[in-house]
Amino acid sequence: MKSQLQTLLREALDTVLAGAVPAPETINLEPARDRKHGDFATNVALTLAKPLGRPPRQVAEAIVQALPPSPLVKRVDIAGPGFINFFLVEGAMQALVTEILQAGPAYGRAAPGSAGRVMVEFVSANPTGPMHVGHGRNAAYGDALANVLEASGWEVFREYYINDAGRQADILTVSVWLRYLQDGGAALAFPESGYPGDYIREAAAALRLQMGAGMQRAAADVAHGLPADEAAGGDKEKHMDALIARARALLGAGYEAVQRLALERQLADIRATLDAFGVRFDRWASERDTVDSGAVRRAVEQLRIGGHTYEQDGALWLRTTFLGDEKDRVLIKADGSATYFVNDIAYHVDKLARHWPNLLDVWGADHHGYIARMRAAIRALTGRKDALQVQLIQFVTLSSGRMGKRRGNFVTLKDLIGEAGRDATRFFYLSRSHDQHLEFDVELARSQSNDNPVYYVQYAHARIASVFRQAAERGLPVDLAAPAPLERLVDPTEQALLAVLARYVQTLRNAAANSTPHLLTFYLRELADGLHRWYNACPFLVDDAALRKARLALAAATQQVLRNGLALAGVSAPDKM
Repeated sequence: MKSQLQTLLREALDTVLAGAVPAPETINLEPARDRKHGDFATNVALTLAKPLGRPPRQVAEAIVQALPPSPLVKRVDIAGPGFINFFLVEGAMQALVTEILQAGPAYGRAAPGSAGRVMVEFVSANPTGPMHVGHGRNAAYGDALANVLEASGWEVFREYYINDAGRQADILTVSVWLRYLQDGGAALAFPESGYPGDYIREAAAALRLQMGAGMQRAAADVAHGLPADEAAGGDKEKHMDALIARARALLGAGYEAVQRLALERQLADIRATLDAFGVRFDRWASERDTVDSGAVRRAVEQLRIGGHTYEQDGALWLRTTFLGDEKDRVLIKADGSATYFVNDIAYHVDKLARHWPNLLDVWGADHHGYIARMRAAIRALTGRKDALQVQLIQFVTLSSGRMGKRRGNFVTLKDLIGEAGRDATRFFYLSRSHDQHLEFDVELARSQSNDNPVYYVQYAHARIASVFRQAAERGLPVDLAAPAPLERLVDPTEQALLAVLARYVQTLRNAAANSTPHLLTFYLRELADGLHRWYNACPFLVDDAALRKARLALAAATQQVLRNGLALAGVSAPDKM
């Protein structure tokens, strides 16, 4: 239906524009929210007014005059400054039911790959501890966004970047080793900047089980000559750096064995948590592999050759200010070690080299200042200004208060899923725009009431399933493949529900275009509301066979759209509640 109206508009634009200005690639045509303004509306006249140098209402009048006649269209009005409103003939909206039933799970999905190719990198939490509730929001958002993009015609590749080559991995290694030493009787204070969680003690126990006493060292050898920790009036980061160096010296090759065990345990826990959360990745990319492949060395050399670097205070700097950043950034520190930034540059260039022309990263809100420098580096190496899009995820608080991994008192995503359930957790994470702070109400997520949005939506799906079970129990025929007299759907609640159904596809496209999958959960709540209002106003299993068939067809179409939308959000569509 929508595509037919867009075809009419394109034919009219061919006449009106007559080659004077290019026709728009896409014509924005959306279902009207208020039926007093028609069934569909477009702002195309407003977008063409400036290029044509004519008032938008005058452009709208010309377009309406040039529209070819159509048996679908009852009348066309012009509203406000130049909006064009289409009023369809009776029964035209009802045809949407047949379209949905025929398409089934494919309803709303564009042709695969028709929109382009994009790599979505999300979560990418450091494998230095369990995933917490903040990581969960990133995971739910990234996965739902990838689903919505795929449904809108994008070829999507999902990637997780494992930060396994930096200082945080070293802190994890030392934290596990020191707990191991303490378990072996060494009288050592735990460092202020170490990871204090119970998972560190569990990893230390696993290390002892695997290595026995092979990694044990005398406390005096470990602590001798170390700079003071913060509690003793020193600098905790200098203390940690010295501990890392001491561990490397005392353990030799054993240091890598400790690090490997610690990282593998945490990564296995992350994988298991994401699997339980219904989040999948096409590839888990390792920072260490990126470094070992020589990609970092090649990126630095390419930047040198391009004249984008300079040396100062013994360090190698990138001239990111010339490319839009607020200040230049260090690539190689004075001690010869690479910064996390240069490793990240090499990784992003590698993603582009793997023929993913569009990169979409999902980062925490605290990475806001990182965007300009990364775009500047990519531009310096590839000439691309538009290769990287970044979406920032704002913070999450629970009804029980803020969490913090470094304090060791965080709530894990695994715990939250156990408390609220996977479906509610995912839906609640998507219940607000990702650029807004989210307070997660655990009690509400656990409740089975209409105040709980995921329960309300799932209940709508289950309610329809119950109707079909009742029809079967009463021996009433249900043949959705045969044409139904959809013109019988004239009740105001049926018309309102049809209008909501008509907005599903455009909602998906808007969610994909703006990286806003929360639009999907908003829509599903509205669709569920329309279903419940209709259910309470009109009996479905009436004696009038024709009316019953029409209403069951509308119920089935609504159920299909609910199921399709919930699947994109990563939420189940139960038949019973």
